[in-house]
Amino acid sequence: MKAMPVAFVFAAAAVVLAVPIMAVSPAQARPAGLVYPAKPVRLIIPFPAGGGADIFARLIGRRIQENTGQAVLADNRAGASGIIGSELVARSAPDGYTILMGTTGTHATNPAIYPKLPYHPLKDFTPVSLLAEAPFVLLVNPQLPVKNVEDFIAWAKARPKQYTFGSSGIGSSAHLGYELFNLMAGIKGVHVPYKGLPPAMTDTIAGELATTWNSISASAAAIRAQQVRAIGIGSLKRSELLPDIPTIAESGLPGYELGSWYAFFGPAGLQPMVLKQLHAHSVKAVNDPQMRQQFAALGAEGVGSTPEAFRAILEKDILKWARVAREAGVKAE
Repeated sequence: MKAMPVAFVFAAAAVVLAVPIMAVSPAQARPAGLVYPAKPVRLIIPFPAGGGADIFARLIGRRIQENTGQAVLADNRAGASGIIGSELVARSAPDGYTILMGTTGTHATNPAIYPKLPYHPLKDFTPVSLLAEAPFVLLVNPQLPVKNVEDFIAWAKARPKQYTFGSSGIGSSAHLGYELFNLMAGIKGVHVPYKGLPPAMTDTIAGELATTWNSISASAAAIRAQQVRAIGIGSLKRSELLPDIPTIAESGLPGYELGSWYAFFGPAGLQPMVLKQLHAHSVKAVNDPQMRQQFAALGAEGVGSTPEAFRAILEKDILKWARVAREAGVKAE
């Protein structure tokens, strides 16, 4: 594998929990009528600080603050696989001053495994924009006699009890990603759930697990040090950071796709003019050249979709993961 040209520095992405409010100067005066935001915006992040959702929320929120002159206050409301923070936004006033950094987990995989989820991923929210996508990379212990996805599938078919795969918990994106992989490849393995992907990565390096998924940024150092072997990318196109690693789709499982997406949601019934302006501010932030460079350094790609296009993607994802959970028999404990 070629040496990767980009240094993965999470510290550059980490920003303060709440950035002070900026005063709007006379030069920033806006036309009469509804101006949004006219006061600080509360951005709910339903996961702990330091994770992907937190990093992308703070990067984008800071840029929106710089562009609008109003504070975007990051508020981590972690717990219950993102359910606590998501429900908080679903029950908020639809005025645009409480918004959610939603993910594949909060809006696509949670509905697939929680029969009594306290919010509906479509009915209780207003999709604003799909902001960024970050593919997962399939990692195996380097002692396994496999060099690529085809080798791995053949190995797993012959050794179902040795095929142990780790995830960040039952029904997580990584777990359902393996179940989809298994269904498409015609294999079965032993799922080992963890409280996050870092310990799964540690056990894959140690040989306690055969394989795990992880983000490109979180696994880059281990890949470079040959502590794990990367054999496939979950995106439909190759990563610029790992150009020598083929996609799963081109490795014998056409159409396979796995990663995390990050998106803004408002509560259901978000005022149309607020939605329009929030969308415009979000897309402007994502399309900033410096922002796209920061995304790329994290193994992600900026999107900035329309609300309509994002809703269509969301509907498709909800159906996809519901089918996988049903066929694999996955339910939350």
